[in-house]
Amino acid sequence: MNAASYVIPLPPQASLPVVGESGRYPVRRIWCVGRNYLEHIREMGNDERAPPFFFAKHADMLVPDGATIPYPPLTKDLHHEVELIVAMKSGGLNIPADKALDHVYGYAVGIDLTRRDLQIASRKKERPWEIGKSFDYSAPCSAVQPASKIGHPSKGKIWLTVNGKEAQKGDLTELIWNVPEIIWQLSQRVKLAAGDIIMTGTPAGVSQLQVGDKLECGVDGVGALKVSIGQPE
Repeated sequence: MNAASYVIPLPPQASLPVVGESGRYPVRRIWCVGRNYLEHIREMGNDERAPPFFFAKHADMLVPDGATIPYPPLTKDLHHEVELIVAMKSGGLNIPADKALDHVYGYAVGIDLTRRDLQIASRKKERPWEIGKSFDYSAPCSAVQPASKIGHPSKGKIWLTVNGKEAQKGDLTELIWNVPEIIWQLSQRVKLAAGDIIMTGTPAGVSQLQVGDKLECGVDGVGALKVSIGQPE
């Protein structure tokens, strides 16, 4: 189907740069894992015995490295959550954990920006988290590192600083569910496919952001990401 077949202009394809490649990685869907580091579960006052769960962001909410992100509307409590991102090259339903890494194209570093006050208000009313998690510019993400070059990281520091001061620090070994297990569990719920990316959870240390804050974050062996919080649109 060509462009003339659409009654409105075709929206642009969300994509990420790939380290060492001229081509880009097309993003289909963004899946997020909730409560996947023990200390973060404890700092948020949640039940550490409950299993992690999944929610989604829209692909057009991606923000590139170096961007200035407008402070979002409706919130007075914007939080950062640094995460390892998994980029899929194929998928399916009910992918066994021991085959899961065969479907991974590569890895990146991302931030799950969260309107915490709206998220908590929704949770208290037993409503979906979408208003607190899925909003414009809520998914900053670095370039993708192909697994063919860096392998499949299962250990290494994950960190975030705000204005040069350390806020979050953890290690990939602290993931309650590791990457193969995340893919196995998620693929029982939805049919994964090439272009899906998965944000794997955040370590402790999430905190409130203000206009003018400068964030830097990274995962050892994967990459780094810098963004700033700007004035509201």
